Amino acid sequence: MSSFVTHLEAAIDGTRLPHDRLQTVHEGRPLWVRYDLDLVGAAVTRAEVERREPTLWRYRELLPVERDENVVSLGEGMTPLVRCERLGRELGLENLWIKDESRLPTGSFKARGLVMAVSRARELGVERVAIPTAGNAGGALAAYAARAGMEAFVLMPEDTPVVNRYEAALFGARVFLVDGLISDCGAMIAAGTEEMGWFDCSTLKEPYRIEGKKTMGLELAEQLGWRLPGSILYPTGGGTGLIGMWKAFAELETLGWLEDTARPRMYACQSDGCAPIVNAFEAGTKHAEPVADAHTIASGLRVPKAVGDFMILDAVRESGGAARSAPEAELVPWMRRASAAEGISLCPETGACLAVLADLVAEGAIDRKEEIVVFNTGAAQKYVEAMEVELPRLSTTSPPDWRRWTLAN
Repeated sequence: MSSFVTHLEAAIDGTRLPHDRLQTVHEGRPLWVRYDLDLVGAAVTRAEVERREPTLWRYRELLPVERDENVVSLGEGMTPLVRCERLGRELGLENLWIKDESRLPTGSFKARGLVMAVSRARELGVERVAIPTAGNAGGALAAYAARAGMEAFVLMPEDTPVVNRYEAALFGARVFLVDGLISDCGAMIAAGTEEMGWFDCSTLKEPYRIEGKKTMGLELAEQLGWRLPGSILYPTGGGTGLIGMWKAFAELETLGWLEDTARPRMYACQSDGCAPIVNAFEAGTKHAEPVADAHTIASGLRVPKAVGDFMILDAVRESGGAARSAPEAELVPWMRRASAAEGISLCPETGACLAVLADLVAEGAIDRKEEIVVFNTGAAQKYVEAMEVELPRLSTTSPPDWRRWTLAN
């Protein structure tokens, strides 16, 4: 493996920073990883990429890890792009697809970002990492830290889904419950950095999670024959994946790998229980105000203040898309409805996307014939609280009336 990284660049003002040492943020805001794309284009073709093993590491020339021995992998395979005809018909759409990130290690898209963050941290000599999380990121960090032989600290709100709590501990992390929100967890980690000497892997407070999440966009383009869909609906908390995909599309354009350079409209989807990006989009502002009393069963959306808010908003606005919120009460019904229609293990965050999609179709904002891709960012099994349902009981002393339980009823 060789690296084509040239430098890091502050997203807020363009300041160049060296990439051969640990970096966090500049002026409190995230960093971009920049590559020599001319050299990348000379080094590899998309046909060569297609012949490689189907993991996210097939795009290694566009990734920041320099040496093979520093890759900390759990087998991050390409995730399926599933056509959803039945659900599409229910929504009145002809070309609906779900990109199913639940198939990744630890059951969510967080594996993409954390494998890159931990691999690069290992390459730069890190031995202890820490992360605030309200959901799947804690388990992913714990798993990759275990794989790398690193010590991991995970801080999460007390009401974090139970599976997320237990899995991080299962992987050997030191897990702490905090009587507050993810922002409070992040503040505690920042305050403890000097004393504990850990590397803060918070969303967008190190440069490399974007590069891992970027592979969602690279994969999507390849799976569609090096084209891009008309619209992408993405569950947006910290927004790393949306930002990363927008970066991926720009890099593919520069490389000349896209058959058609028309970019998709990006829809950042949130719950109305925590919608800072939606509020900022509607207000026309560059940054989002923190949301007080943030609440949603979709723990990945419960981010009251995203450090990369302006990057999310820039991508959404440049794309001609929008930031939209779904009623909190509709998240689980859409999760259940779509899971039953297609057999895909959908999370409540994806329920927000589907509720937003239904509204966009009803408003005529989306062409019913265009290709629509919805991202399923985690497996339903990670959200047992949202899966809970009262099941009918049968008696062993009298024969059941099976006609009552046919699918038609």
